[in-house]
Order: sequence, then structure tokens, then C-alpha cells
Amino acid sequence: MNRLKHAASPYLLQHQHNPVDWREWSDEAFAEARASNRPVLLSVGYAACHWCHVMAHESFENPAIAAVMNELFVNIKVDREERPDIDHVYMSALHTLGEQGGWPLTMFLDSEGAPFWGGTYFPPTSRYGRPGFIDVLRQISGIYRSDRERIGRNASAIGDALQQSLQRAAQVGEPDLDHLASQIARRFDRDHGGLGGAPKFPNPGLIELLWRHGARSGDEASREAANHTLTQMARGGIHDHLGGGFARYAVDERWLVPHFEKMLYDNAQLLPLYALEAARTGDPLLLEAADGIVAWLKRDMLLPEGAFAASLDADSEGEEGKFYVWTLAGLIESLGPEDAAIFARHYDVTAGGNWEGHAILNRLDTPDPSPEIAARLAGLRAQLLAMRSKRIPPGRDDKILADWNGLMISGLIRAAGILNRKDWISLAVDAFRFVAESMADGERLAHSYRAGRLIAPGFALDHAAMAEAALALHDATGEQHYFDLAERWSIHLDQHYREADSGFLRMTRADSAALLVVPRPTHDDAVPNANGLHAANLLRIAAQTSLPEDRRRADHFLSAILTAAAHAPMAHGSILNAYDLARNGVEIVLAGPTRESFRQTALALPHLTTMLIDCPDPDGLPADHPAHAYARQAGTGAAFVCLHGRCLPPVTEPNRLAEAVTSARIEAR
Repeated sequence: MNRLKHAASPYLLQHQHNPVDWREWSDEAFAEARASNRPVLLSVGYAACHWCHVMAHESFENPAIAAVMNELFVNIKVDREERPDIDHVYMSALHTLGEQGGWPLTMFLDSEGAPFWGGTYFPPTSRYGRPGFIDVLRQISGIYRSDRERIGRNASAIGDALQQSLQRAAQVGEPDLDHLASQIARRFDRDHGGLGGAPKFPNPGLIELLWRHGARSGDEASREAANHTLTQMARGGIHDHLGGGFARYAVDERWLVPHFEKMLYDNAQLLPLYALEAARTGDPLLLEAADGIVAWLKRDMLLPEGAFAASLDADSEGEEGKFYVWTLAGLIESLGPEDAAIFARHYDVTAGGNWEGHAILNRLDTPDPSPEIAARLAGLRAQLLAMRSKRIPPGRDDKILADWNGLMISGLIRAAGILNRKDWISLAVDAFRFVAESMADGERLAHSYRAGRLIAPGFALDHAAMAEAALALHDATGEQHYFDLAERWSIHLDQHYREADSGFLRMTRADSAALLVVPRPTHDDAVPNANGLHAANLLRIAAQTSLPEDRRRADHFLSAILTAAAHAPMAHGSILNAYDLARNGVEIVLAGPTRESFRQTALALPHLTTMLIDCPDPDGLPADHPAHAYARQAGTGAAFVCLHGRCLPPVTEPNRLAEAVTSARIEAR
């Protein structure tokens, strides 16, 4: 075993038996580089990463290559999910070299941590148009020994580019949401949904933006772009039609061939979107997709602690996708000829297969079943899932990440309200309890937990995502302690993560260990950015408290971050969605002692466009709140729908609440 045997990360533990003398990221590793006059080889990946496994098998498990690595470099292995700050800085450095990026990330650093060259996957010997890894190692080491001035120039140029990327963009006016949504809708693929070309990623933040615009304005282009994308994904091979859940992305433009790894964060963001669109359209395919995500979550991702694991690997038995694909012969053996023929017709299973001689189950070009056939197919899917469960499954990364769990908790709560699935709320409550209690780090949160070990301090997204989850739980239950936690974590972000000069949230605390640059991205990646989530949280907190200072705080923060979104709207869906909430969010005040009769009705309304305000005491509303004048008319219970500073008369029957929200929107147009 090497030095990774003491790591907490499952990804690092995957490499503990490599002949490479891996170290974790530490001051001691860089001290060794200085003492031995060797450069640092930084390798960043994650447990579910297929090409990380390929490079590990080809190079890191090869004794001859490992010997060269150990002789010429100090080797550091990092789990990008455990240390997203390190990954962000060095992936940004790779981008300055003109590389697209991806994992494994392979960077070469000087003994002070400054990057001077890098790439992603390298084959052991030259192929695919890429240089061989062992040749790269020797060449880099030779230049480091013989031409330190050249190394310094490269490092300085990359460092300057990274610093330049942190410069604030020029102030611009507030974005025109209608215009932006129309532009983005036109960018979506009319044939297959999603952004055009391959590979195809879900981009849930942009789907949400289009959904919001369609719901608010009635714009059919936005509605169609969002619906078509969700529908095609649900039909495609990226959707696990047997076990539920979605893979990270599709390698093709049709959503047919997934990159088979399944991540908690993708499914967390897709769940409420499928619930919203299933409720709006009544489409059983979309409802099946939402139900499937939760079925997958319960079956494959729920840990004994009550929280959720991070990911499932793309590979099993050393092959990508082996666990998920079928052959026609295997289908006949499992179901018998008659049932196999029906299933094959509806899920694109042919003798030749649709991917490398195998069949990826999908409904992209197959007929929609009649209700009778749909019921029969459901039974056949259950049979095949039972058969599949006997295969060797992909590996599971069982660390618990506060941010990803927060996203899933809020997704579960919002979807539960829309689809009236109360059991989903209890699932979310248990996960929230574990993260809030067992991952507490004083007044703050840790980032990762596994086998009794915490990785702390947490990042901005940990606190923003868990605050969002707490607000969702407060909406669902009315329990004050959830709101108190959301306030606490939001205040913690303002105090310890927000930069005074830019107004943005850093990824890391101000007192965290120094990196080459302070990472403060504003753009969304596969997860929403902390800045966008924090802005929406502040708006919901301000709506609940109705305090002017809370609203000023929310408006001031949103104003600061809108500059970034206005310059690159496609990359800032979460910030634009928060801005939409600020401009167009409908407040629903639940007042009086029997207000609970309105709660379930309110929760079934689109959460993207509403803010629920729990008001047990009519005197709890400030005198200047637009609903204050109506509050005493609540009697034993009523709801008030407010938008743009004015409220409609009290709603005294829960089944009239949706009508009142629609009326408020029509009046505001």
C-alpha cells in the first residue's frame, strides 16, 4: 500500500495499491518537492470516472511507469468531489493553455504549487493523437531540471491569466429575462432537445429558466424547449428505464448512449423539473421519470446514516456500461419469446444491438404503448430489474457530500409537494437530520463524511444548498427550526465567504488554506453555483421575515452578482433564476391557526415561481406588508396571494388558491 491507505475518499482508496507513491494534497508534499528539487504531478479525478479508471489501469498500475513517476516527481492524488476548490483552480489553469478540460486532470506544478503545463488523459504510449504518458513524464522532468527559466515563464503566464480571470466585469443594466429566455430557447436542439451537438448534458439550470419563462409569460417556444428536452431525455438511453435515474450525460446528440456513471447531483436537479412538467402535462413518461429517480435513490443510494451516497461508477467488471446493457438473446432467456418480443419492440432491442453489439434500452424511436401494453411493460421491467440485480453492480462512492445531499433534499421536498408523495418528505427529513447534525462543524458545516471522518471546513455550496433544503422543509412542515438553520447558514456565508470588493461568494472560507488564487466562480457547472442559490435563499428568507433589512440584503447581493450573469447568461442559469424569483415571485401568505389546510395546496403549486410565507399570527406581519390590512380577515385560516407589492383579497377555500395565483399573474402583466 502507498500513503493513500489512510485517505477518507473512496476515489483515493481506489489507488492505495498502486505502485505509485501517491500522497494526499498537503504542505508536506510540497515540502518534499522543494527538498528533492522535483516537480509535482497532480492527478485529479473521482470514483465514478471511466477515463480515470482507464489511465489508472494503463499507467498507475504499471510498475515501470510508476517507477518513473516516483523517481522524477512528487505525486499527489486529489478527489475533485472532496476538494472542488483544488479542482477548480487547476482546471482553470488547464483552460488557460487552450485545453477543453475533463477528468482525469493531469497537471504539472512547481514546488510552490504553480502550474506550468498539463492535460487530461494520457495513454501509456503515443496513440489517439496524444503523446505517451511515459514520454511526457521524462520530457517534463528534463525541462524542469535543465530550463527552470522556461518553467518560470510558463507558470507566470498561467498565473497572470488566472488573476486576469478574476477581474470584475464592467457593470451593465439588469438583464431582460424575456429576451434571454427567447435566445436560449432558440439555442436548444429542435430535434432532440438540449443544447445542440454532442456530447449532451442535461443543463437543468437552463431548463428551469425556460420553464419559468413559459409559466410566467405563456411563451410556447420556451415551454416546448423545456418539455422536449425532458421528454427526449426520458425516452433516451441516458435514462435507466429499469432502475430509474439518469446518467451524467450522453455521448451522442440523441441522448441514446450514456456515459454510464450516475451522479446524485444530476438526479437531484432533474427530479423537481420532471415533477413540475409531469403535473403540468399529465404525461405518464415524465411521471415515470420522477418516480424512477426516487426509486433509484432508495434502492441504490440510501446509506445506513439516512443520507445519500455520491455516485455510481460507469464501469463494472472493468467494462463501461456492462451492468446496464442487454442482448436480444438475453432478453428472450429472461422473459421468454413472447414477452421478449413485446419488450424489444418498445425498448429498441435488436439482434445487432444499438451500441457495440449490445442494446441500450430506450424509447427514442419506438411506439407509445396503449394503457394495456404499458401495464404489461411495467411488469416486464420489474422482472428484468430483478434479473439485472444479480449482476455484479458498479462501484458506489459512499461518501456523503453536504452540498449534493442538500440539492437532493430540496428536490425531494419540492417534488413531493407537486406530486403529493408524503413518503418522499420523510426520506428528505432523515437525510437532512444527518447532514445538519452529524456534519455540523461548530456553527458551520463540513463538506464530506465517510466512515466517521469529516472533511472540513465546508464550501460555500455546502451552506447554500443545505440552506435551500432547510427552506424547502420549512415550507413543507411549517417547523421553525428549519427556517432558523437556513438563516444561520446564510448569515455564515455572508460573514465568512463573501468578498468585500466583488460582492461575490468565494468557494472557500476567507481563512481557508491558501491556493494559487482564491476560487470564486459565479458560473454553473454540473451543479448550480453557490451565488445563485444564496441569492434565492436570501429572497425567500426576506419574504418570510418581511423585514426591510432582509430584503435590502437580498437585493444588494443579487445586484452584485447579476453583472456576471449579464455578461454570460448561458453559464449563469442559477443567478438568472434567482433574479426571476426576485422580479416575478408570487408570495403566498398562509395565515391563521388552521392555515395548514392551505399548505398542501400551496406546495402543489410550482415552487419555482412562488414563495410560501408561514404566518401563524396575523400580527406577525409588519405594518407595511401589503397583506397586513387583510390579515385580521383570515379568521381561523386563509391565504393571501401577493405580487409586486399588492395582495388580492383573502382566499378562504384551499381549492381556490391556484386560481388566485393565476389571477395575480394576469393582473401583473
